[in-house]
Amino acid sequence: MSTVLHSLGRAAFRHRARFLAAWLLVIALAGGGFAVYGSHLDSEATIPGSQAQEGIDVLEKALPSATGVTAQVVFVAPKGSTVNDPAQHAAIEQAVRSAAKAPQVQRVADPFQAKTVSADHRTALAQVLYPIKRDALHDSSVAALEDIAAEARSSGLRVEVGGTIYSTAGVLVGVAEVLGVVVAVVVLVLTFGSLLAAGLTLLTAVVGLALGLVGLMLVSNVATVSSTAPSLALMIGLAVGIDYALFLLSRHRTQLAAGMDPEESTARATATAGSAVVFAGLTVITALAGLSVVGIPFLTVMGLAAAAAVLTAVAVTITLLPALLGFTKERLRPKPGSRADRRERVAAAGLRNGGERWARLITRRPLATMLTVVLGLVVVAIPATQLTLAMPDNGTAAPESTQRKAYDQISEAFGPGNNGRLIVLVQSRNGDPQQSAAQIATGLHLPGVISVGRPQLGTDGRTAILTVTPKNGPRDAKTEELVRDIRTVTPRLGAKADAKVLVTGSTAAAIDVSDRLSASLLPFAAIVVGLALVLLLLVFRSIVIPVKAAVGFLLSVAAAFGAVVAVFQWGWLADLLGVPTTGPVFSFMPIVLLAVLFGLAMDYEIFLVSRMREDFVRSGRSHQAVYAGSRYTARIVTAAALIMFSVFASFMTTEDLTLKPIALGLAVGILVDAFLIRMTLVPAVLALIGKHAWWLPRWLDQRIPDPDLEGTRPSRPKEDPAPTTHAGEPTRR
Repeated sequence: MSTVLHSLGRAAFRHRARFLAAWLLVIALAGGGFAVYGSHLDSEATIPGSQAQEGIDVLEKALPSATGVTAQVVFVAPKGSTVNDPAQHAAIEQAVRSAAKAPQVQRVADPFQAKTVSADHRTALAQVLYPIKRDALHDSSVAALEDIAAEARSSGLRVEVGGTIYSTAGVLVGVAEVLGVVVAVVVLVLTFGSLLAAGLTLLTAVVGLALGLVGLMLVSNVATVSSTAPSLALMIGLAVGIDYALFLLSRHRTQLAAGMDPEESTARATATAGSAVVFAGLTVITALAGLSVVGIPFLTVMGLAAAAAVLTAVAVTITLLPALLGFTKERLRPKPGSRADRRERVAAAGLRNGGERWARLITRRPLATMLTVVLGLVVVAIPATQLTLAMPDNGTAAPESTQRKAYDQISEAFGPGNNGRLIVLVQSRNGDPQQSAAQIATGLHLPGVISVGRPQLGTDGRTAILTVTPKNGPRDAKTEELVRDIRTVTPRLGAKADAKVLVTGSTAAAIDVSDRLSASLLPFAAIVVGLALVLLLLVFRSIVIPVKAAVGFLLSVAAAFGAVVAVFQWGWLADLLGVPTTGPVFSFMPIVLLAVLFGLAMDYEIFLVSRMREDFVRSGRSHQAVYAGSRYTARIVTAAALIMFSVFASFMTTEDLTLKPIALGLAVGILVDAFLIRMTLVPAVLALIGKHAWWLPRWLDQRIPDPDLEGTRPSRPKEDPAPTTHAGEPTRR
């Protein structure tokens, strides 16, 4: 691996104009393609193999209007009046007529005819039906309905719009996200002591991120790409892009400070740090691509999109960055006597710096350090035992949004169950769906059911649906129990009515998603962790290192889950962090957080331990290897962790409660993993075990390939000078 990357880095340095031109061509082609074709993101989530999805598939043919998006227009009369007052009644009727003529609307259910007026006659609810999927609904159509609501408010009514016409917005970049990048720039400048080095790091990260996102948008024209996929790709791609460039460029600067020629330094940095970047990227990609084992297309696309962003970041780091280093040549060498020069020379001379002093401090009593870290993280992880999951709905939207206000008004006036009605699909085998549905309806009056609507017939002559209104809201655990209770009795009811019965609709689909994710979590973790352990076994030629890495990761992710539960379910610091609603967490959060955090945690493991192994291979002294690895990498790992934390924390400001808990979990998980696990627990464990940490059975060592991650065999042209012995430069072995 290092031999190939050494040659690649040298070629990029020497032929920098060609490499840069090639990347500019790729950027131009991607940008031109996006300008011509644009994107076509899809907000629809399917759950193949689930009962809810089976019902939705049937309804799309037999009763398409039942699967289209809907809007809910809620009219609330001022205090002291009712919706039946002449002025209010006339305003509502006018709004209903206008809505019926709005773009893409199929029909509007008049609240007075449909009897959707609250018991106190102060609230009326009009259902607006669109016979299309959410991705086919134009933004202008939603705006037109909101304008009608605004006009109705002039009569004194309080009018809000809700329903499934609102969904996750996808890529949202605001001031806070930009602030996260600004913080990253500050950290880079402090780390390098050079605006040029900081600028190169950020430039390569942005190029990789932009290409990844534009490529994803282009792919959305030929394949289904969910609207939330770009958000995750943006968050992950930006973080790893900066980190990967940081690790390679910092190695280059260290070697320049030691007096190495810029061309050879670029080749060596690409061979050593570049190898770590490649394998770190592989662990992240493995974890993200592993989301496909869950069998939910929506989640698969999210994982593959983020994996593609990481792959692009790796490619940019090992090809474009070395080419840019060719243009800078000597300008990145720390100036003699500068702070950066003194810092690099201290490390190169083997003198103690902050990283090594910390490593020596925590390894004085390694067992006590291990117990303190483990027990502390176990305490932080305690809230994770109370984790509950649900799919987001308008009840998780920002409090000031019209859809959230409509949701709350419906809950208050009609009961929370009206925000999460269930659909019971009846397929008659005897050709009389209305009779079959009526017979089944009598058995659906279970505890927790407020009402069962009249049968609505499909167009195929054998299908009907029953609308069941639960007592509790769609994210309530009691509604989940009710769905399972209904599914328990429907086989018996269907047999008596000679019909097939399916419980479907958005609420049932959300429950099916949660069940699928719960069942897939352990197999997913086993596959992803197993593949990553194999990669770490190849990289470090050790049994202990991969196992230790996995255990450390489990502690990090448990602490991250604990923080998410404490904030989003228990409400700790909710106001400070801008969490408008507490309750169940987004169902996809655990498995997405598990995948992303595992990959990023392995990044730090590889960057830190690979430098330790490099010194151990050269010196054979295990304790000195721990100190040397900490001396060279502690500052860089600290900078990388702070950068990732700032990027993830910036996404905490988004109003999207599907992304917000993931951002918090990643931010907490990164801090825990970098500072407590990799920079504290790892040195303590390695110091306690000693040279046995690097043990690998001889028979296994002979049978598995050696990627030479520590860069002890980079190729050199014949004219290269003999290898020197200064610290930080790999030697032959």
